[in-house]
Amino acid sequence: MRAFLDAGVGGFYRAIEIILVLCMATMLVMVFGNVVLRLFFNTGIDISEELPRFAFVWMTFLGGIIGLHRRSHLGVDIVVQTLPVLGRKLCWAISQVVMLICAAFIFYGTWLQHDILKITESPVAEISMLWVYGVSYVTGAAIALICLSNLVRLAMGDIADDELIDVHEEGLDEGLQAARATDEQKGR
Repeated sequence: MRAFLDAGVGGFYRAIEIILVLCMATMLVMVFGNVVLRLFFNTGIDISEELPRFAFVWMTFLGGIIGLHRRSHLGVDIVVQTLPVLGRKLCWAISQVVMLICAAFIFYGTWLQHDILKITESPVAEISMLWVYGVSYVTGAAIALICLSNLVRLAMGDIADDELIDVHEEGLDEGLQAARATDEQKGR
């Protein structure tokens, strides 16, 4: 059962990554194509002004899910690093609860605006704006589930100490290990 659940979760994140790539490709092709048309042919495609903006909205909201899943959001950890493990766990739990509340507000706010978004159409593509901003349903629900899962794991004691600090700068660990190795070699 656990393997089936892990495969489903992995498939969900993979689907989001594919959608992100499609949004980026849409933005690139439509904006570049429109620039070329305007520059060389003194014309353009009206919809290429609108769809890249919609793709950017989707990229922002779905990218937030991937960022939380990979623990790659920006943060300040100078205080948390100085705390003992119990303090880190408490701060991490508080941050998860705050994110859970924010995710619930995102979902609830979209639900409050649902009827308005459904009847409002975009000016050029004439699609319901619910197709544009409805992605916040997915974002709110996914972030809430990630935070709930993290809180359950914390309560069960399944959180490793290195997970308690959510800031992980790319390449920092390798740089610190190289610096320590250099210091050890100089000390010998």
